[in-house]
Amino acid sequence: RFHAPHAHLASAFGDDWFGVRAEGFARFFGTPVFLVAQTVVVAVWIAVNAAGLTRFDVYPFILLNLAFSLQAAYAAPLILLAQTRQADRDKALVDADAQHREALAQASLERQEFATKQSAQLLELLELNTRLTQITQELSQRIERLTDEIHRKVVSG
Repeated sequence: RFHAPHAHLASAFGDDWFGVRAEGFARFFGTPVFLVAQTVVVAVWIAVNAAGLTRFDVYPFILLNLAFSLQAAYAAPLILLAQTRQADRDKALVDADAQHREALAQASLERQEFATKQSAQLLELLELNTRLTQITQELSQRIERLTDEIHRKVVSG
């Protein structure tokens, strides 16, 4: 019941291919694998060009700088998109949690009101039972007196 999928948990961006891929890239950009791989690529790039093995990007490595700029130009919006989608999911979960807590509070209040009504009815029944017990006792005493009176009249008479 509580683990069923809910429509309100869908992102405002939907589950489209681009948004899902953007989140995947944003997650990958923050991993040690990406950082190590990027460091290795940069180190090899600089070593190959500085050692003179090839001269496609000589010092000050403008092509490398351009590659970093291009990467940043795409990474930042992808990361922002992923964060926006996550914020939407977080808000939906908070809203769902608030609704759930409100429903629990309402159910608890209803149970408490029901218990209060039941208690009032039980008290009323106890009072009626006490009154009936008193009436029964009075009738028993009256029957006993009448029985004694009849017994005296029969014996004396």
